[in-house]
Amino acid sequence: MILINFKLYKETFGDGALKLAEICKKVGEKTGVKIIPVVSALDAVRIKEKLGIEVFLQSVDEFSEGSKSGFVSPFQAESLKIDGSLLNHSEHRIKPGTIKKILTNYPKNFKSVICISSLGQAEGWAKNIKPDLIAYEPKEFIGNTEKSVASEKPEIIKKIVEKYPKIPILVGAGIHSKEDVVVSLKLGAKGILISTFIVKAKDPEKKLLEIASAF
Repeated sequence: MILINFKLYKETFGDGALKLAEICKKVGEKTGVKIIPVVSALDAVRIKEKLGIEVFLQSVDEFSEGSKSGFVSPFQAESLKIDGSLLNHSEHRIKPGTIKKILTNYPKNFKSVICISSLGQAEGWAKNIKPDLIAYEPKEFIGNTEKSVASEKPEIIKKIVEKYPKIPILVGAGIHSKEDVVVSLKLGAKGILISTFIVKAKDPEKKLLEIASAF
C-alpha cells in the first residue's frame, strides 16, 4: 500500500491534484499495488467522482455535525464517498485527547490513519488507540530527499511494528528510493506514506513506478 500526501504543494492545486491522482490510478492498475491519494478536502470529491479510486483526506476534525463552522467532518466526508483520513500528521498536529475524541465518534467504514513521530509516542498516548493504520514518520526526515527513516533508523521501524501487532504500519519521512521501501517491508511494515519525492518530481509517474516496483 502506498499513500501519497498531496499536501499544499502548488503542483497539486486544482487540475494538478486530478492529474496526479490519475497517475496514482494508472500506476496502481499497472503494478497491482494499492495507491491512495491523500488530498485537500477541496479536491477530494472531484477526484472520487472522476476516477472512482480510494481517496483520503489530509485531516478531519472532532465535530461530526451541528452548529460549527470551518471544520471538516468525517461523517460528511463519508457521506460524499471519501474513504478515510490521516490524523496527526507532523505538519498538522492534534492533541492526544482530541484524537481519542475523534476516533470515539468516527464513521464505521471511514478509515483512520494515525501518524506518530517517535517510539515514545507509541509507548505513551498512542499505545491504546485503535485506528485502521498507523503511519510512523519521524519529523526530522520529512521532506528529506537524501536521508530517510529507513536508511537512518530502521531499528525503530521494527520496534514500532512490534508495538502494534494487530495494526498495519506504514513508514514515512524521507522515503525516496526502492531500497527504502524494501527495508521497510522487510521490517514488517505493510506500506509507505510518501509525498515530496513524488509530488515534486519532474516525472511523478516514473518515480511512483520505481517505488511501487519494490512491493
